Amino acid sequence: MFKIGKVSHFYDKIGVAIVELDAPLALGDKIKFVRGGEDLFTEVVDSIQIEHEKVDSAKKGDVVGLKTNEAVKEGAEVFKI
Repeated sequence: MFKIGKVSHFYDKIGVAIVELDAPLALGDKIKFVRGGEDLFTEVVDSIQIEHEKVDSAKKGDVVGLKTNEAVKEGAEVFKI
């Protein structure tokens, strides 16, 4: 498991986390959200958007929108499992 990014914002009405990536991410990857050392939840990436465009993958340095099944707070870290 390694850190791939950090949540900079969460849009609760649409259930989308904005994540600044430190490593590549692709559809089908399994990720875990962690905040303050506490595991929040795990899920499989099924939607990635960059500037409102759907993409299959994103690279280090991209800022992406990820559809999540649960709410997540700003500052949560994202790990690839």
